[in-house]
Amino acid sequence: MEIRDAVEADAETLGEIVDLPADVLRNVIHDRTVRVAGDAEKTVGPDADEKTRADEIVGFVAYDVRGGTGSVTQLAGEEQVAEKLLAEPIRFATVESFNVEFVVPVSDTEVRQAAENAGFDPIGYGPRFGEERTRRYRYRVS
Repeated sequence: MEIRDAVEADAETLGEIVDLPADVLRNVIHDRTVRVAGDAEKTVGPDADEKTRADEIVGFVAYDVRGGTGSVTQLAGEEQVAEKLLAEPIRFATVESFNVEFVVPVSDTEVRQAAENAGFDPIGYGPRFGEERTRRYRYRVS
């Protein structure tokens, strides 16, 4: 699996993954740090055009810093992909010496398991998204 920075040409594919308009994801790419995971079996070389690279995306993570804490704002992908992508904000937070937090819908068992596998601790319930309850997770940097 290859992990790389997202580019604007990835917005449509990312939007399809999380069922949001490409314009929304284009703004996320511009406003946050966004890393994408490509399928190792399908990943093409760096000279490939952006559309070819975008079509191979199997997950992504978006994160930023809010009030001295890293915040994962979006995470998508199967459990193993999500776990690998969570290493990106953890690595950044470790260098900067701050914790990382994010909330996950209770129904998203794959992402919740990926978070726990990556070393995040459940710290209670988060805000509701519509009728959906969320779980709040924190990765503490020593």
